Amino acid sequence: MILQKKYQFWFCTGSQDLYGEECLAKVAEHSKIIADALNESEEIPYEVVWKPTLITNELIRKTFNEANTDENCAGVITWMHTFSPAKSWILGLQEYRKPLLHLHTQFNREIPYDSIDMDFMNENQAAHGDREYGHIFSRLNKERKVVAGFWADPEVQRRIGSWMSSAVGVIESSHVRVMRIADNMRNVAVTEGDKVEAQIKFGWEVDAYPVNEAVEAVHAVSQADVDALVEEYYSKYRILTEGRDEKEFREHVAVQAQMEIGLERFLEEKNYQAIVTHFGDLGGFRQLPGLAIQRLMEKGYGFGAEGDWKTAALVRIMKIMTQDVKNPKGTSFMEDYTYNLVPGKEGILEAHMLEVCPSIADGEISIKEQPLSMGNREDPARLVFTSKEGPAIAASLIDLGNRFRLIINDVECKKTEKPMPKLPVATAFWTPMPNLQTGAEAWILAGGAHHTAFSYDLNAEQMVDWAETMGIEAVCIDKDTNIRQLKNELRWNSVYYR
Repeated sequence: MILQKKYQFWFCTGSQDLYGEECLAKVAEHSKIIADALNESEEIPYEVVWKPTLITNELIRKTFNEANTDENCAGVITWMHTFSPAKSWILGLQEYRKPLLHLHTQFNREIPYDSIDMDFMNENQAAHGDREYGHIFSRLNKERKVVAGFWADPEVQRRIGSWMSSAVGVIESSHVRVMRIADNMRNVAVTEGDKVEAQIKFGWEVDAYPVNEAVEAVHAVSQADVDALVEEYYSKYRILTEGRDEKEFREHVAVQAQMEIGLERFLEEKNYQAIVTHFGDLGGFRQLPGLAIQRLMEKGYGFGAEGDWKTAALVRIMKIMTQDVKNPKGTSFMEDYTYNLVPGKEGILEAHMLEVCPSIADGEISIKEQPLSMGNREDPARLVFTSKEGPAIAASLIDLGNRFRLIINDVECKKTEKPMPKLPVATAFWTPMPNLQTGAEAWILAGGAHHTAFSYDLNAEQMVDWAETMGIEAVCIDKDTNIRQLKNELRWNSVYYR
């Protein structure tokens, strides 16, 4: 599955003609050097495209509107090399509709103490020009990302690259379409939500399809295609029959292979990038899609269980945002299941009945078949593994009735103290920051769901950047979280975002 196009980011430098052509020539030269350096940096995941210096209202407006209509442009990076009168930017900024990063830097790292004169001061006054530029953003109440520091520093470049991933998530959000196979689980609150408001806010299209339309697509898959995919499964994964009849085991695996092929073709035909299922409405499916959904997620599709379309869309967005991560550790749908409350060993066992993405697996992946009480169908095949160790985030998008809230929890993934040989599902085990007690209390106070979009490859800052650009509330639970302060933050947010 193709996750996204190869996006570009425009590099636009502001100035004005007060200081003459020689100064403007140096401004252009310096900005080209910075753009070239960003393109050469390993921290920058997308191409940076240099644009001529912006010095007039007309050119600024024209450039920003060209960025709006350029399908390859995912955002604009701006920098005021000299002083640029901010009134010249008003119309362009008002009409601009994509993510914007304000890079507050200057071309020289150090003041040239021996040679500095007023010509140098006039030419290199980003400390002046960027403040004028920043003021008009605040006056217009326009969202932007601000990154300050020397442009050649790896940390500055890392932050620019990190923002680029968030910007791509914003742009791609308007292309997300979620296919709902059946409805939400009955009487469950948190998986519900306002689909119209979600389309207004995020651009997501969330559409329902009768389950048997998907079943027909699955049944249309040829036996030859099924057999070929089963052979791939058997060559790639460890087969754990555990005393079951080998022929019957293979037949059950083949059911999932047929579902993987059929559902993927159905999604491609209808142009959807995320899918939800529900064990309570399986129609003509012989099994609840398990291994099939796991493999679709690994290919980049979003997924939410029990009809949870918000999480499905969020998983898709986070998959997109991590496509250009080097040595990725994985992104998946996840669910909180049960606690370990032993002092010093606290954590949450994460899993789902079947559907955890194998991109997060650490080591061997096996295929198992076990009875599943939900769904009243034959025993489904699923991929079983344990997840990687290390820092990650768990994110939950909730609908509070009058607004959306994104909750992001920093977590530390670990291995469980002991193996769990009787648990036939993929698992992760993590301790939420700052600790289990505070993290769980904060999550519950914020209204977080039991379903999450989980990723080793994104951080809270990136998800906050995405949420703020989308114009929604973001709540972070991390090492610095204090319950009293969090309660106040939630109260303040309820006023600001209402």
